[in-house]
Amino acid sequence: MNAQSQAIADQWDQTFNKGDTSGLSKLYSEEGQVIPAGGSPVRGAQAIASFFADLQAKGFKDHKITVQDATTKGDTLILTGRWRLNGPSEGGSTQSYGGNWVNVLERQGDGWLTVLHTWN
Repeated sequence: MNAQSQAIADQWDQTFNKGDTSGLSKLYSEEGQVIPAGGSPVRGAQAIASFFADLQAKGFKDHKITVQDATTKGDTLILTGRWRLNGPSEGGSTQSYGGNWVNVLERQGDGWLTVLHTWN
């Protein structure tokens, strides 16, 4: 499952990094939610796509997830690991950010859709 789990994370990274927010919305279930570090929950695939479009518009880019653990429980997949991305600092230069990452996905058909995505 670890190779498949990293492939799921890589697909998210690639979609985000090419600025495909419409594609990002397809990686979340309709009831999916993103809970950003220190922020309010964002619910629904389209709202999530808009949230990430706003991050990109602010200059955040080069996202990379490294999956460290994957647990499957029936039709639920729990992925944990580390994330990093580059973005503007308060002084205007580029800064690297990173931390812990958690994604909870549910099996839908022959694929997986994210129902909860959070990080710190």
